[in-house]
Amino acid sequence: MATAKKSAPKRAAATSTGVATSFAAIPAARARQLFNWNRALVFLHGIQAIIIVVISPTAAAVRFIGHYPVQGPIVNGMPTLSSASELLFSFPLAYLVAAFFGLSALAHFLVAYPLRKRYEGWLAREFNPMRWAEYALSSTLMIVGIASLSFITDAGALIALAVANASMNLFGWSMEEANIGRKNVQWSHYIFGCIAGIAPWIAIFISFGLSLAHWPTGTTANGVDFAAFKTVLIVIYVSLFVSFNIFAINMVLQRLKIGKWADYLHGERSYMILSLVAKTLLAWQVWTGVFQPGSN
Repeated sequence: MATAKKSAPKRAAATSTGVATSFAAIPAARARQLFNWNRALVFLHGIQAIIIVVISPTAAAVRFIGHYPVQGPIVNGMPTLSSASELLFSFPLAYLVAAFFGLSALAHFLVAYPLRKRYEGWLAREFNPMRWAEYALSSTLMIVGIASLSFITDAGALIALAVANASMNLFGWSMEEANIGRKNVQWSHYIFGCIAGIAPWIAIFISFGLSLAHWPTGTTANGVDFAAFKTVLIVIYVSLFVSFNIFAINMVLQRLKIGKWADYLHGERSYMILSLVAKTLLAWQVWTGVFQPGSN
């Protein structure tokens, strides 16, 4: 009696252009590991979002300020223009911190449960658009928060920084999508993403550098030491700048398949860890330096 042969998972088949047309499913054991990771990260991000909201004061705020011209003094018989400002809107910095944790928790929930099969199919093709969509939102909130701590309050500047950072992450999406099944890596998307991503940091370092040059001395009315607060901000900027750049290094290692990163799923797990570490660093450094009782 003939026995039915067990069908083997599809393997990537390269065309004459060097681009694969079919892909093997990720191993079941690895899929289960990733499910457990995503499930754990739903909790780790979600619980931090809740804790931040519960324990943080709301006095520190992200402010979006608009500027408009007003008539200035008459100089040599000629009217001049000066600038006035108006608060367009603001919201507590604590809610922004909770929001980027909440967005991460939501993304991990989606790929762990309703989108699990689709997520595993993406990973089989070495592509994860959900990661980049989540980063485009959550890391952009992080950049806006860092910019606010750098005394950037102009609404136009904050919106431009947000769009540049979101674009960087969307270039990450297009980088992976453009290289699905390719033998030779196409790097143009990565380069354009780096250009977009460095712009917010240049603006932040310029603004904070000017702030350092004119930093006040002594203490505030409620006893906060200005020098200590400056140190907190420097630590935040340096640690987050390093964290953001490690994401870029992770992509290079993953695309060049160097060492453990020859396995795309190792890079996927690295992204998960980096995201948790970067968000946790920012949240609790901000809480220690800005939200802690007596610092407002």
